Amino acid sequence: MSPLETMKYTVADTLLTTGIDVGSSAIKVAVMSDGPAGQKLLSGSSERIRRRDPGHVARGLFEESLRQAGVAEHDLAYVATTGEGEGVEWRTGHFYGMTTHARGALFLDPEARAAIDIGALHARAILMDPRGKVLGYRMTSQCASGSGQFLENICRYLGVTLEEIGPLSLKADAPEKCSSICAVLAETDVINMVSRGISTSNILKGIHESMGGRYLRLLQSGGATGVMMVTGGLAADVGLVAAMREGAVEAKMAGEIRTHPQSVLAGAIGAAIWGAFRARRVAASGVLLGGRGA
Repeated sequence: MSPLETMKYTVADTLLTTGIDVGSSAIKVAVMSDGPAGQKLLSGSSERIRRRDPGHVARGLFEESLRQAGVAEHDLAYVATTGEGEGVEWRTGHFYGMTTHARGALFLDPEARAAIDIGALHARAILMDPRGKVLGYRMTSQCASGSGQFLENICRYLGVTLEEIGPLSLKADAPEKCSSICAVLAETDVINMVSRGISTSNILKGIHESMGGRYLRLLQSGGATGVMMVTGGLAADVGLVAAMREGAVEAKMAGEIRTHPQSVLAGAIGAAIWGAFRARRVAASGVLLGGRGA
């Protein structure tokens, strides 16, 4: 039975909620408290799926995150999913990814007025107001060269890990730009660069500059200004973030590219926050839910 069927929540209550962001290559979980003192992140975890059943990975990460937070599942007022999380059977409700990333970005940086969510398959620029309401968005095309999966493929070819690419990119002294935005042709570019003796650092920095330029154009086309938060899986890539900051300065953009140590969890954090909001609204309405689902 859902907690929403038996409890009424007031503004004075502190609610415990969990957000589960199911992505194409990784799952992120955030456990939050929401009360008079505001929202607080109690625990957050991310785990790559690696050809496993996403439902099993999500369940294991969910239980581990609760243990880290010192929270029991029956204490949760809401279990919110986002991304591809509709298949999470124990969820209370599901929220659209743009709304969760907007709210998560705002939690991580209250000055944020835009977010660029960079995932395994696509990137999207999201504009929001000071309350986290989505005002507009832009998305990359279906071409994989603007995605985390493309970057992962390049890393495998170069023989480096995803954790190594950011620091390596920062060491570049003469970045070699990719001439094409097509994933297949870009990979051919990389093969040619290796045969010409271009260093791994300069290849990666060139790729970061190419990808970062695409993301900045998304933000510009949407009219983003002010603080722009990088969220999603590639937010942890320090080389990509550095390339975006450099590109924003060169393009004289009216804003600042920022990230946060928990930017990867932005979608899960936003889902948990919206879950608390939804729990209060449903409880106040007196409407009983017929099990898990909102």
